[in-house]
Amino acid sequence: MTAPTISAKQVGELRKLTGAGMMECKNALTETDGDVDKAVELLRVRLGDKALKVGGREATEGTVASYIHSNGKVGVLVEVDCNTDFVARNEDFISFAREIALHIAASPSTLYVSEDEIPQDAKDAELRVFEQQAADKPENIRPKIAEGKLKAWMKDVVLLNQVHVNADKYEGKTIEELRATLSGTTGENVVIRRFSRFAVGA
Repeated sequence: MTAPTISAKQVGELRKLTGAGMMECKNALTETDGDVDKAVELLRVRLGDKALKVGGREATEGTVASYIHSNGKVGVLVEVDCNTDFVARNEDFISFAREIALHIAASPSTLYVSEDEIPQDAKDAELRVFEQQAADKPENIRPKIAEGKLKAWMKDVVLLNQVHVNADKYEGKTIEELRATLSGTTGENVVIRRFSRFAVGA
């Protein structure tokens, strides 16, 4: 039996309903054959109601952090949101936003915050290229090779999928894992809303 294909739209819908992390939502949907109601139930069991209620709350407070590289040629602005002004002024929260800005400055390939922001036509275009690159491989393994390359590409361009550039400091954790940890410790829905990266001559 083949695993169901879970769309970014389904993952996004489940994230809105629960506030759970993207990979948690994707795994829950895979395990429940794409049934959103059952996936909500599964996440409630795994994460507890408190975590999900926090996630479901609108993130209307937050901070804008900046980072400018020492050579003055690369700069980043990032908006990170939360539920209350109290947490928005919390040192851990502000420090997290700064660390995200630093990471983006060091990662020029980052284009999107999450996978569900990637336009479908951009994904399709990449997949076509990867399929052509695999044309010299046996036909039965070509789709798998192309899918693997697409996943690797998404790791390069999607912020939440990336391991923080200070891998030693953060024990090789991804940005999504760091975001989820902060969400847990603050008890609020922490959302990396958007970012802009500026580079001289780019």
